[in-house]
Amino acid sequence: MSGLARAYSMTSPTILLVEDDADLRDALALNLSDAGFNVLGAETGEEGLEVAWEALIDLVILDLMLPGRTGFEVCKELRSAAKTRNVPIIMLTARADDDDVISGLEIGADDYLKKPLHPRVLLARVKSLLRRAASDAQAPDGRIEIGELKINFERREVLVKGQQVALTRTEFGLLHSLATRPGRVFTRREIVGAVHGEDYPVTDRSVDVQVVGLRKKLGEIGARIETIRGIGYRFSDSE
Repeated sequence: MSGLARAYSMTSPTILLVEDDADLRDALALNLSDAGFNVLGAETGEEGLEVAWEALIDLVILDLMLPGRTGFEVCKELRSAAKTRNVPIIMLTARADDDDVISGLEIGADDYLKKPLHPRVLLARVKSLLRRAASDAQAPDGRIEIGELKINFERREVLVKGQQVALTRTEFGLLHSLATRPGRVFTRREIVGAVHGEDYPVTDRSVDVQVVGLRKKLGEIGARIETIRGIGYRFSDSE
């Protein structure tokens, strides 16, 4: 097992970094450690899962193309276990194919970054996800019902026609933001601000990818998330 943790602090968030490229893993671990995070490293999917089961992890950075058990498989296992079900996951991909990105988001990743990575962008993503996770844990109760769609903010539960729909943190935040004010047009930047925070570095394309994944999960209800060409999105307030 690759132990990349530096001066371990009980009060600092612990990040699990699963990456088979040793040079990249060391470089990312150094940047994260210098930013005040505890870093635990693994070079294979099997090692990553071992660390996740043994340690208390606050966030996972997961390469999709790993030897042996792939990042997709690791992500599924992390999402299926009670201990790690709500732990934010950032997936890393060297592929330019959006289908891979959407697949990763659909199986439970919260965010993604394409290689080559800029350390400052990764740090911003990590900090944003951790802030959002802390905010969600303290959020008050809130329920929304629009037709056959029901959203329970406190329980982070979404029902469509009485059937529960499993969403990632980002997808849930996106849906909740749009459905809270149906009929209102949100620019992509407003969506990013509501879901991730104003200082979150993101492209318009990444917002579009998240919306595509969310629509697919919602089925027929997903069609109510309307694209406003050149502007952003809105949740339709009409049946």
